[in-house]
Amino acid sequence: MFDYKLIEALAMVSMEGGFDKAAKVLHITQPAVSQRLKQLEQATGQVLIARTTPPKVTVAGQKLIKHYLQVKRLEDDLSRQINDSGTREFSSLTIGVNADSLALWFLEAVRPFLTREKVLLDIRVNDQEQTHKLFKNGEVMGCISTLEQPMQGSKIEYIGRMHYHMTATPQFAAHWFPKGLNAENVQHAPAVIFDRQDSLHHKLLLNAFGLKSSNIFAHYVPSVEKFADYITQGLAYGTLPDQQSRPLLKSEKIINLLPDFNVPVDLYWHFWNLKSALLDDLTETLTGFAKLFFKIA
Repeated sequence: MFDYKLIEALAMVSMEGGFDKAAKVLHITQPAVSQRLKQLEQATGQVLIARTTPPKVTVAGQKLIKHYLQVKRLEDDLSRQINDSGTREFSSLTIGVNADSLALWFLEAVRPFLTREKVLLDIRVNDQEQTHKLFKNGEVMGCISTLEQPMQGSKIEYIGRMHYHMTATPQFAAHWFPKGLNAENVQHAPAVIFDRQDSLHHKLLLNAFGLKSSNIFAHYVPSVEKFADYITQGLAYGTLPDQQSRPLLKSEKIINLLPDFNVPVDLYWHFWNLKSALLDDLTETLTGFAKLFFKIA
């Protein structure tokens, strides 16, 4: 039988990014956190966390954290059933969301859920092609991802599709692409890319011209709002999803540089296969809104 007080210490070190921060959350000293991890590693006979900066959880440690969070989720659900709404404590749900979804529709989707439930969301932001790694490692209870297949011990719901287009201001295009965007001039103009994990820009250029990522110059701007500003202020060309580009195209602030090409991105909601009323409620609220949103969009 595991001592969940010890596993909780491991989870907090991982989630908070250090021993000192975990100690503050647990209201104990940093040596006490270290002692609990030492006891847990002795009990399991395995190294559970590498003492790096920040600490890195091993595969065995990830499995223990995932188990702990699932048990905690079920205990929280039971507590909600036993206690009436007036005396309930806040529950916490940790989820992975891609930056575009968070900026463009996620808050509106979950607002009804947050209004009717005493719940706090701990959102981990990553690229839509990377969020499933957070889920696989047990760091989040659900995630929005491009992964089409459910992972072990999980369920999956289709959310919708986002189309990404290559855009720029008319003035930027006239200066850098006077004869239209082509395989030659695209290698000399400044692009804007979200971060080094973002492959959408490269996919569009690969589809249109067969160009690889090393052939372009790029700003890296990991902010959805400022990313769009780089484009609308004529500093770079880059990819924008339908939901963000449509009003800008309609007002003629930007143009579509490659009207015959786009990158479709299908999004899926992955969540633990648990009998959790709160997680089921979040899933129903999130997917219901998203499907309507993407249908209209």
